[in-house]
Amino acid sequence: MSVHSTPIPMIAHKSGPLAGVAEVPGDKSISHRALILGALSVGETHITGLLEGEDVIDTAKAMRAFGATVTRVAEGDWRVNGVGVGGFAEPTQVIDCGNSGTGVRLIMGAMATTPIAATFTGDASLNKRPMGRITDPLALFGARAVGRAGGRLPLTLVGAVDPVPVRYTLPMPSAQVKSAVLLAGLNAPGETVVIEPEPTRDHTERMLRGFGAEIDVTDSAEGRVITLKGQPDLTGQSVAVPRDPSSAAFPVCAAILVPGSEITVPGVSRNPTRDGLYITLIEMGADIAFENPRDEGGEPVADLRVKYSPALKGVTTPAERAASMIDEFPILSVVAAMAQGTTVMQGVKELRVKESDRIDAMARGLEACGVTLEETEDTLTIHGTGAVPGGAVCESRLDHRIAMSFLVLGLVADQPVAVDDGAPIATSFPVFEPLMAGLGARIERTAP
Repeated sequence: MSVHSTPIPMIAHKSGPLAGVAEVPGDKSISHRALILGALSVGETHITGLLEGEDVIDTAKAMRAFGATVTRVAEGDWRVNGVGVGGFAEPTQVIDCGNSGTGVRLIMGAMATTPIAATFTGDASLNKRPMGRITDPLALFGARAVGRAGGRLPLTLVGAVDPVPVRYTLPMPSAQVKSAVLLAGLNAPGETVVIEPEPTRDHTERMLRGFGAEIDVTDSAEGRVITLKGQPDLTGQSVAVPRDPSSAAFPVCAAILVPGSEITVPGVSRNPTRDGLYITLIEMGADIAFENPRDEGGEPVADLRVKYSPALKGVTTPAERAASMIDEFPILSVVAAMAQGTTVMQGVKELRVKESDRIDAMARGLEACGVTLEETEDTLTIHGTGAVPGGAVCESRLDHRIAMSFLVLGLVADQPVAVDDGAPIATSFPVFEPLMAGLGARIERTAP
């Protein structure tokens, strides 16, 4: 059970055509970063389109605990008056990051080179997730972490008194780890360098530059080399948060699968480090058009027009594409089950350390719904037949994307598909239920 919610059982039934405009929430990754960089800046940062899901609200509370003034003006409209780089105050209470791995890891990075201590915790899911991948590189700056076995939360991080700059090669493709190291590098002298052999989402680099940091990104034989000059004067900015492509994936995939559907999803981020799902869907035969391409807040965006796509076929997703669609593999596995032929998802081992072991969660739920598949540590292979029997109750495992994926499956399966707990959906997509209902989806809550 989440520390924020009691379980909410839900069920989805086969639906008629979906139609209308799906105004999905603001991007979760950018929302976290806007709050944190606003808190590390001097002056006021004005954020519009902020995602008001539980994960992001927890980050806003954390920034207040570290001394920033964070004010909600209206829906999605927030103002942050920051304390400057190195200006975080020591919190007087435990920092509860709820379900958010992004929130806790980025916040740890932001405080790691300030001589203060903070204790972090989260819900049952977050407290199982590995934090050593963050605390190990932060230790190179001089920070110290004390936590449970395996470096798990609850955990106390003591920031470096005399931080030193770091040169760090990512051992796994993780934008969270990269961002934590870069945020720590802000208050270290000299240059902090991060090398990523496989590119990951680049929102932190884009936003750091927008707030006034000196940051250079080059390609080399080692991979992408990101060099940050430490101790900059960051200045508050206006940040327009584009709509989240990971949230848009659910109404988009539902419209592709439900016969007769046609929807529009306006203002979705087309950042090339987040575009892997849409590239894959088009390869499978999905009817997706990108209209009115433009730039908002330093991010490329477009309006998506999506139509029912009856001739979907299985494909192989290359390992090098995995980082650009890491959060979308659960819903892609639903599309793969409804396609004709075999879909092989490669390079997906990072899914095993997300909010849940997403490979195992999707595999067990899909099998219960009558889908044939195989898995390895780093692959998921689904044999699509164009139809799924359904009729199962699937475990969400405190994972918002698992819950939403199985509810989308229920819209097209022969028999309804239920999830044991839809409460985690609020962490990233608080308007999922009314938005999907407005398009015509038959999704409802059931008695616990």
